[in-house]
Amino acid sequence: MGLCAEFPSLSWLAQTPEAALKGIRKLVSEVVADMVDNGETVPEPIATKHFSGKFMVRVPPDVHRQLAIQAAEAGVSLNRLASAKLSH
Repeated sequence: MGLCAEFPSLSWLAQTPEAALKGIRKLVSEVVADMVDNGETVPEPIATKHFSGKFMVRVPPDVHRQLAIQAAEAGVSLNRLASAKLSH
């Protein structure tokens, strides 16, 4: 199935991932062209948005404690440990 995060209501079913990607790309292109023709605002692609690199995550206190212990044992900051875990 082909999906597009900027257009969550759109999808494209196909037999192969390649065909699904081709189908959703074509469909999104058509929808964007239609939006432009009608003067509608086209969503900014997520891939081109600027991200600060900061976001807050709330976790239960016991998870916070476990992560702090892991970070201390590894000799790294909690931030570095969380970043490493999130990037995997």
